[in-house]
Amino acid sequence: MSEVKDNNYKKRENIAILGSTGSIGTQALDVVRCMGLNVTALCANRSIGLLEEQAREFKPQVVAVMDEAAAAELKIKLADTDIKVLQGMDGFIEAATLDCNDVVLNSVVGMVGLVPTLAIIEAGKDLALANKETLVAGGALVMSAAKAKGVPILPVDSEHSAIFQCLQGSPGAHAFKRIILTASGGPFFGKKREELLDVTPEQALKHPNWSMGAKITIDSATLMNKGLEVIEAAWLFDKGVDDIEVVVQRESIIHSAVEFCDNSVIAQLGTPDMRIPIQYAISYPDRVPSPAEPLDLFKVGKLTFYRPDTETFVCLAACKEAMRRGGLAPAAANGANEKAVELFLKKKISFLDIGKYVWEAMERQPKVASFTVEDVLACDKAAREYVMSAAGTI
Repeated sequence: MSEVKDNNYKKRENIAILGSTGSIGTQALDVVRCMGLNVTALCANRSIGLLEEQAREFKPQVVAVMDEAAAAELKIKLADTDIKVLQGMDGFIEAATLDCNDVVLNSVVGMVGLVPTLAIIEAGKDLALANKETLVAGGALVMSAAKAKGVPILPVDSEHSAIFQCLQGSPGAHAFKRIILTASGGPFFGKKREELLDVTPEQALKHPNWSMGAKITIDSATLMNKGLEVIEAAWLFDKGVDDIEVVVQRESIIHSAVEFCDNSVIAQLGTPDMRIPIQYAISYPDRVPSPAEPLDLFKVGKLTFYRPDTETFVCLAACKEAMRRGGLAPAAANGANEKAVELFLKKKISFLDIGKYVWEAMERQPKVASFTVEDVLACDKAAREYVMSAAGTI
């Protein structure tokens, strides 16, 4: 991953949050309260009711809203303040690249996070990354840019934060052999394909351990989320997909582990609370008191481990195959999944259709030796259009 040097560490006191009204964003603001940080910018898609509340509490310099009509409405609501209201992608980029930003948390959901990520890196800001799609669709571009600019990418996903934490003090890449990426298994663990034919969105949204947004919760139910995390881990930690083993850890207490060349394994444990990895990304390399509950191993009682069922949950296998193929195949898989999840939540397609369309879109993607941001965005659009066409919604 992009090198993070302790001797270049400076305390991160000013934070901008992209996706402040979502699950990660709201939990990040809990961390901000606990750490006493200064919020410079808040960004959201269109949830201006909550965004207004956040703006009045944290008094950022700017807020940005992706939806133009919602931005205009928020500007009226905040007219009695000195807060500048921005709109659209340009607004997100301006908010993310303010000179005063020490760290920018990118916690937006979906491909919309890619362009701001590249802008944050170009501006030389520390990046706390919770937007999986950034690395899934544009990993080569993002990692190359981060290396060129010397920008640290601090992982926020609980699994990638766990890996990052386990690698602290490692003697080097030569000693790091394998990633053990844990998964909860989602709400349908142990089910076979025939048992999932009539799954409803309401059932798929009932995650056993984590409180997350709708899209990521459905991704957890299909194991697509774990497939995306395999691709993300491959880019962050410079490992092939065959050096990353997914293990279902039902209790969500072990958040991931690494295996070294001497076959010793170091794991990171904690309560299933996203505020822990969010805070570590902001405070790194320091650790500070957290608002999360301490881990009580006596209460946990036991830890269980299972192999994932990739024949039933085909999205995980599709993501691994996409990463092996390289090029724009991961972007196609991701774009197809985003559209398929949207259609499933609207009850336009079945639960099992999600994996079917992800596979098909990924396999339709021709091989390319290199690509640009524009190529990634075009591939994403084509994959979404394919799903809509195959599902008969256009």
